[in-house]
Amino acid sequence: MPESIPAFCKTVRAYWVFYLMMLPAGLVLIVNNYIPMFGVIIAFKNINYAKGIFQSPWIGFQNFKFLFSTESAWIITRNTICYNAVFIVLNLLIAVAFAMMFNEMRSRFLSKFHQSTMFLPFFLSMIVVSYLVYAFLGQDHGFLNTVVFPKLRIEPIEWYSEPKYWPLILPIVNVWKNIGYYTVIYMAAMLGIDNEYYEAALIDGASKWQQIKNITIPLIVPVMIVMTLLQIGKIFYADFGLFFQVTRNAGALYPATQVIDTYVYQTFLSMGDIGMSSAAGLFQSVIGFILVLGSNLIVRRISKENALF
Repeated sequence: MPESIPAFCKTVRAYWVFYLMMLPAGLVLIVNNYIPMFGVIIAFKNINYAKGIFQSPWIGFQNFKFLFSTESAWIITRNTICYNAVFIVLNLLIAVAFAMMFNEMRSRFLSKFHQSTMFLPFFLSMIVVSYLVYAFLGQDHGFLNTVVFPKLRIEPIEWYSEPKYWPLILPIVNVWKNIGYYTVIYMAAMLGIDNEYYEAALIDGASKWQQIKNITIPLIVPVMIVMTLLQIGKIFYADFGLFFQVTRNAGALYPATQVIDTYVYQTFLSMGDIGMSSAAGLFQSVIGFILVLGSNLIVRRISKENALF
Protein backbone atom coordinates (compact mmCIF):
# COMPACT_ATOMS: atom_id res chain seq x y z
CA MET A 1 0.00 0.00 0.00
CA PRO A 2 1.45 3.43 -0.93
CA GLU A 3 2.47 5.61 1.98
CA SER A 4 0.25 8.43 0.73
CA ILE A 5 -2.96 6.43 1.41
CA PRO A 6 -2.42 6.03 5.20
CA ALA A 7 -1.35 9.68 5.35
CA PHE A 8 -4.56 10.72 3.58
CA CYS A 9 -6.62 8.58 5.95
CA LYS A 10 -4.98 10.26 8.95
CA THR A 11 -5.73 13.66 7.45
CA VAL A 12 -9.39 12.76 6.93
CA ARG A 13 -9.62 11.41 10.48
CA ALA A 14 -8.09 14.58 11.90
CA TYR A 15 -10.17 17.02 9.85
CA TRP A 16 -13.32 14.97 9.24
CA VAL A 17 -15.56 17.91 10.18
CA PHE A 18 -14.19 20.00 7.32
CA TYR A 19 -14.54 17.12 4.86
CA LEU A 20 -18.14 16.67 6.03
CA MET A 21 -18.80 20.36 5.38
CA MET A 22 -17.24 19.99 1.93
CA LEU A 23 -19.34 16.92 1.06
CA PRO A 24 -22.52 18.72 -0.20
CA ALA A 25 -20.54 20.98 -2.53
CA GLY A 26 -18.49 18.00 -3.71
CA LEU A 27 -21.64 16.02 -4.52
CA VAL A 28 -23.09 18.96 -6.46
CA LEU A 29 -19.82 19.28 -8.39
CA ILE A 30 -19.79 15.57 -9.26
CA VAL A 31 -23.46 15.44 -10.26
CA ASN A 32 -23.50 18.68 -12.26
CA ASN A 33 -20.01 18.75 -13.75
CA TYR A 34 -18.49 15.28 -13.94
CA ILE A 35 -21.29 12.77 -14.50
CA PRO A 36 -22.63 14.72 -17.54
CA MET A 37 -19.16 14.44 -19.11
CA PHE A 38 -20.13 10.93 -20.25
CA GLY A 39 -22.26 12.76 -22.79
CA VAL A 40 -19.18 13.57 -24.87
CA ILE A 41 -19.72 10.26 -26.64
CA ILE A 42 -22.50 12.01 -28.55
CA ALA A 43 -19.80 13.89 -30.48
CA PHE A 44 -18.52 10.59 -31.89
CA LYS A 45 -21.87 9.07 -32.84
CA ASN A 46 -24.52 9.45 -35.48
CA ILE A 47 -27.41 9.91 -33.11
CA ASN A 48 -30.52 7.93 -33.89
CA TYR A 49 -33.34 9.02 -31.60
CA ALA A 50 -35.13 5.69 -31.99
CA LYS A 51 -32.09 3.67 -30.91
CA GLY A 52 -30.90 6.05 -28.20
CA ILE A 53 -27.44 7.37 -27.44
CA PHE A 54 -25.72 4.11 -26.55
CA GLN A 55 -27.18 2.10 -29.44
CA SER A 56 -26.46 4.76 -32.09
CA PRO A 57 -23.60 3.88 -34.47
CA TRP A 58 -20.07 5.20 -33.92
CA ILE A 59 -18.77 7.47 -36.69
CA GLY A 60 -15.43 8.56 -35.24
CA PHE A 61 -14.45 12.15 -36.03
CA GLN A 62 -17.02 12.68 -38.79
CA ASN A 63 -18.96 15.18 -36.68
CA PHE A 64 -15.86 17.35 -36.27
CA LYS A 65 -15.37 17.77 -40.00
CA PHE A 66 -18.28 20.16 -40.43
CA LEU A 67 -16.41 22.80 -38.40
CA PHE A 68 -13.41 22.70 -40.74
CA SER A 69 -14.81 21.63 -44.10
CA THR A 70 -16.94 24.70 -44.84
CA GLU A 71 -16.02 28.10 -46.20
CA SER A 72 -17.05 29.68 -42.91
CA ALA A 73 -14.59 27.64 -40.81
CA TRP A 74 -11.78 30.20 -41.00
CA ILE A 75 -14.13 33.16 -40.52
CA ILE A 76 -15.87 31.85 -37.41
CA THR A 77 -12.60 30.70 -35.82
CA ARG A 78 -10.90 34.02 -36.56
CA ASN A 79 -13.83 36.04 -35.23
CA THR A 80 -14.13 33.96 -32.06
CA ILE A 81 -10.44 34.20 -31.14
CA CYS A 82 -9.90 37.83 -32.14
CA TYR A 83 -12.99 39.18 -30.40
CA ASN A 84 -12.26 37.29 -27.19
CA ALA A 85 -8.61 38.42 -27.25
CA VAL A 86 -9.77 42.04 -27.53
CA PHE A 87 -12.33 41.53 -24.75
CA ILE A 88 -9.67 40.06 -22.43
CA VAL A 89 -7.29 42.98 -22.97
CA LEU A 90 -9.95 45.68 -22.65
CA ASN A 91 -11.59 44.13 -19.58
CA LEU A 92 -8.20 43.91 -17.88
CA LEU A 93 -6.86 47.37 -18.67
CA ILE A 94 -10.08 49.37 -18.30
CA ALA A 95 -11.23 47.52 -15.16
CA VAL A 96 -7.88 48.00 -13.42
CA ALA A 97 -7.87 51.69 -14.39
CA PHE A 98 -11.39 52.24 -13.01
CA ALA A 99 -10.60 50.26 -9.86
CA MET A 100 -7.59 52.49 -9.21
CA MET A 101 -9.65 55.63 -9.73
CA PHE A 102 -12.38 54.45 -7.37
CA ASN A 103 -9.78 53.39 -4.84
CA GLU A 104 -8.32 56.90 -4.84
CA MET A 105 -11.65 58.72 -4.44
CA ARG A 106 -11.89 60.54 -1.15
CA SER A 107 -15.66 60.24 -0.89
CA ARG A 108 -16.58 56.64 -0.09
CA PHE A 109 -20.22 57.42 -0.91
CA LEU A 110 -19.40 58.57 -4.46
CA SER A 111 -17.06 55.63 -4.90
CA LYS A 112 -19.79 53.13 -3.95
CA PHE A 113 -22.34 55.01 -6.05
CA HIS A 114 -20.18 54.86 -9.19
CA GLN A 115 -19.40 51.18 -8.60
CA SER A 116 -23.09 50.35 -8.29
CA THR A 117 -23.89 52.36 -11.42
CA MET A 118 -21.23 50.54 -13.42
CA PHE A 119 -22.31 47.16 -12.04
CA LEU A 120 -25.96 47.61 -13.11
CA PRO A 121 -25.50 46.66 -16.81
CA PHE A 122 -23.98 43.33 -15.75
CA PHE A 123 -27.41 42.22 -14.50
CA LEU A 124 -29.22 43.13 -17.72
CA SER A 125 -30.02 40.28 -20.10
CA MET A 126 -28.61 40.43 -23.61
CA ILE A 127 -32.12 40.80 -24.99
CA VAL A 128 -32.51 44.07 -23.08
CA VAL A 129 -29.03 45.15 -24.18
CA SER A 130 -29.87 44.34 -27.79
CA TYR A 131 -32.88 46.67 -27.68
CA LEU A 132 -30.80 49.40 -26.07
CA VAL A 133 -28.23 49.07 -28.85
CA TYR A 134 -31.00 49.06 -31.46
CA ALA A 135 -32.40 52.26 -29.92
CA PHE A 136 -29.07 53.88 -30.75
CA LEU A 137 -28.35 52.26 -34.10
CA GLY A 138 -31.78 51.70 -35.65
CA GLN A 139 -32.06 52.89 -39.24
CA ASP A 140 -35.34 54.84 -38.99
CA HIS A 141 -35.69 55.62 -35.28
CA GLY A 142 -32.17 55.20 -33.89
CA PHE A 143 -30.80 58.01 -31.74
CA LEU A 144 -27.64 58.41 -33.82
CA ASN A 145 -29.35 58.51 -37.21
CA THR A 146 -32.26 60.74 -36.18
CA VAL A 147 -30.73 63.09 -33.59
CA VAL A 148 -26.92 63.14 -33.61
CA PHE A 149 -26.04 62.75 -37.29
CA PRO A 150 -28.46 65.42 -38.63
CA LYS A 151 -26.88 68.00 -36.30
CA LEU A 152 -23.42 66.99 -37.51
CA ARG A 153 -24.61 66.89 -41.14
CA ILE A 154 -23.65 63.23 -41.44
CA GLU A 155 -25.62 60.86 -43.62
CA PRO A 156 -27.53 58.09 -41.77
CA ILE A 157 -25.73 54.77 -41.59
CA GLU A 158 -27.35 51.38 -42.05
CA TRP A 159 -25.58 49.85 -39.07
CA TYR A 160 -27.16 46.42 -39.45
CA SER A 161 -26.05 46.16 -43.07
CA GLU A 162 -22.44 47.32 -42.73
CA PRO A 163 -20.08 44.70 -41.18
CA LYS A 164 -17.14 47.12 -41.00
CA TYR A 165 -18.54 48.97 -37.96
CA TRP A 166 -19.18 45.94 -35.74
CA PRO A 167 -15.58 45.07 -34.78
CA LEU A 168 -15.75 48.38 -32.89
CA ILE A 169 -19.37 48.23 -31.69
CA LEU A 170 -19.20 44.75 -30.14
CA PRO A 171 -16.15 45.46 -27.90
CA ILE A 172 -17.82 48.69 -26.73
CA VAL A 173 -21.01 46.83 -25.80
CA ASN A 174 -19.06 44.04 -24.10
CA VAL A 175 -17.00 46.48 -22.03
CA TRP A 176 -20.06 48.54 -21.09
CA LYS A 177 -21.88 45.44 -19.85
CA ASN A 178 -19.06 43.63 -18.03
CA ILE A 179 -16.67 46.32 -16.86
CA GLY A 180 -18.48 46.81 -13.54
CA TYR A 181 -18.03 43.13 -12.64
CA TYR A 182 -14.28 43.14 -13.25
CA THR A 183 -13.86 46.53 -11.59
CA VAL A 184 -15.42 45.25 -8.35
CA ILE A 185 -13.08 42.24 -8.36
CA TYR A 186 -9.97 44.39 -8.72
CA MET A 187 -11.33 46.88 -6.20
CA ALA A 188 -11.68 44.05 -3.67
CA ALA A 189 -8.07 43.05 -4.34
CA MET A 190 -6.89 46.62 -3.76
CA LEU A 191 -8.85 46.96 -0.53
CA GLY A 192 -6.93 43.95 0.78
CA ILE A 193 -3.60 45.80 0.48
CA ASP A 194 -2.21 46.88 3.86
CA ASN A 195 -2.15 50.68 4.26
CA GLU A 196 1.26 50.42 5.91
CA TYR A 197 2.80 49.97 2.45
CA TYR A 198 1.43 53.32 1.32
CA GLU A 199 2.38 55.02 4.59
CA ALA A 200 5.96 53.82 4.23
CA ALA A 201 5.99 55.00 0.61
CA LEU A 202 4.76 58.47 1.66
CA ILE A 203 7.51 58.70 4.26
CA ASP A 204 10.02 57.90 1.52
CA GLY A 205 8.54 60.65 -0.64
CA ALA A 206 6.93 58.42 -3.27
CA SER A 207 4.46 60.09 -5.62
CA LYS A 208 1.00 58.69 -6.28
CA TRP A 209 2.11 57.20 -9.60
CA GLN A 210 5.12 55.57 -7.90
CA GLN A 211 2.79 54.06 -5.28
CA ILE A 212 0.55 52.64 -8.00
CA LYS A 213 3.50 51.36 -10.02
CA ASN A 214 5.47 49.81 -7.15
CA ILE A 215 2.76 48.81 -4.66
CA THR A 216 -0.76 48.56 -6.09
CA ILE A 217 -0.07 46.87 -9.41
CA PRO A 218 2.48 44.29 -8.12
CA LEU A 219 0.14 43.27 -5.28
CA ILE A 220 -2.91 42.75 -7.51
CA VAL A 221 -0.95 40.93 -10.24
CA PRO A 222 -1.97 37.48 -8.89
CA VAL A 223 -5.67 38.41 -9.21
CA MET A 224 -5.07 39.83 -12.68
CA ILE A 225 -3.35 36.60 -13.75
CA VAL A 226 -6.12 34.38 -12.37
CA MET A 227 -8.86 36.41 -14.07
CA THR A 228 -6.93 36.44 -17.36
CA LEU A 229 -6.28 32.68 -17.26
CA LEU A 230 -9.96 32.00 -16.61
CA GLN A 231 -10.91 34.12 -19.61
CA ILE A 232 -8.25 32.48 -21.80
CA GLY A 233 -9.85 29.13 -21.02
CA LYS A 234 -13.03 30.40 -22.69
CA ILE A 235 -11.35 32.07 -25.66
CA PHE A 236 -13.00 29.58 -28.03
CA TYR A 237 -16.39 30.33 -26.50
CA ALA A 238 -18.29 33.43 -27.52
CA ASP A 239 -21.00 35.31 -25.68
CA PHE A 240 -23.95 33.93 -27.63
CA GLY A 241 -26.28 36.75 -26.62
CA LEU A 242 -23.79 39.41 -27.68
CA PHE A 243 -23.20 37.98 -31.14
CA PHE A 244 -26.73 36.72 -31.79
CA GLN A 245 -29.09 39.12 -30.02
CA VAL A 246 -27.19 42.40 -30.24
CA THR A 247 -26.48 41.95 -33.95
CA ARG A 248 -30.11 40.82 -34.45
CA ASN A 249 -28.68 37.84 -36.34
CA ALA A 250 -28.39 40.00 -39.45
CA GLY A 251 -27.02 37.91 -42.32
CA ALA A 252 -25.23 40.91 -43.82
CA LEU A 253 -23.05 41.10 -40.68
CA TYR A 254 -21.93 37.46 -40.68
CA PRO A 255 -18.41 38.14 -42.03
CA ALA A 256 -17.73 40.31 -38.96
CA THR A 257 -20.03 38.86 -36.30
CA GLN A 258 -20.48 35.12 -36.84
CA VAL A 259 -18.62 33.02 -34.27
CA ILE A 260 -18.46 29.32 -33.45
CA ASP A 261 -21.43 29.41 -31.06
CA THR A 262 -23.81 31.18 -33.43
CA TYR A 263 -22.66 29.02 -36.34
CA VAL A 264 -23.32 25.83 -34.38
CA TYR A 265 -26.73 27.11 -33.30
CA GLN A 266 -27.74 27.94 -36.87
CA THR A 267 -26.38 24.61 -38.10
CA PHE A 268 -28.36 22.74 -35.46
CA LEU A 269 -31.53 24.62 -36.40
CA SER A 270 -31.10 23.78 -40.08
CA MET A 271 -29.85 20.19 -39.69
CA GLY A 272 -31.06 19.15 -36.23
CA ASP A 273 -27.89 17.12 -35.62
CA ILE A 274 -26.94 17.13 -31.94
CA GLY A 275 -23.80 15.13 -32.74
CA MET A 276 -22.35 18.06 -34.67
CA SER A 277 -23.29 20.52 -31.91
CA SER A 278 -21.69 18.27 -29.29
CA ALA A 279 -18.53 17.96 -31.39
CA ALA A 280 -18.23 21.75 -31.52
CA GLY A 281 -18.70 22.03 -27.75
CA LEU A 282 -16.10 19.32 -27.09
CA PHE A 283 -13.66 21.00 -29.46
CA GLN A 284 -14.08 24.34 -27.66
CA SER A 285 -13.61 22.73 -24.23
CA VAL A 286 -10.49 20.77 -25.15
CA ILE A 287 -8.82 23.76 -26.80
CA GLY A 288 -9.72 25.97 -23.85
CA PHE A 289 -8.28 23.41 -21.42
CA ILE A 290 -5.04 23.23 -23.40
CA LEU A 291 -4.79 27.04 -23.53
CA VAL A 292 -5.23 27.31 -19.75
CA LEU A 293 -2.53 24.69 -19.13
CA GLY A 294 -0.17 26.37 -21.61
CA SER A 295 -0.78 29.87 -20.23
CA ASN A 296 -0.33 28.67 -16.67
CA LEU A 297 2.92 26.93 -17.64
CA ILE A 298 4.24 30.18 -19.10
CA VAL A 299 3.27 32.06 -15.92
CA ARG A 300 5.00 29.42 -13.77
CA ARG A 301 8.21 29.85 -15.75
CA ILE A 302 8.09 33.63 -15.28
CA SER A 303 6.84 33.75 -11.70
CA LYS A 304 6.00 30.50 -9.88
CA GLU A 305 4.16 32.32 -7.07
CA ASN A 306 1.66 33.90 -9.46
CA ALA A 307 0.70 30.70 -11.26
CA LEU A 308 -2.85 29.39 -10.96
CA PHE A 309 -1.56 25.90 -10.07
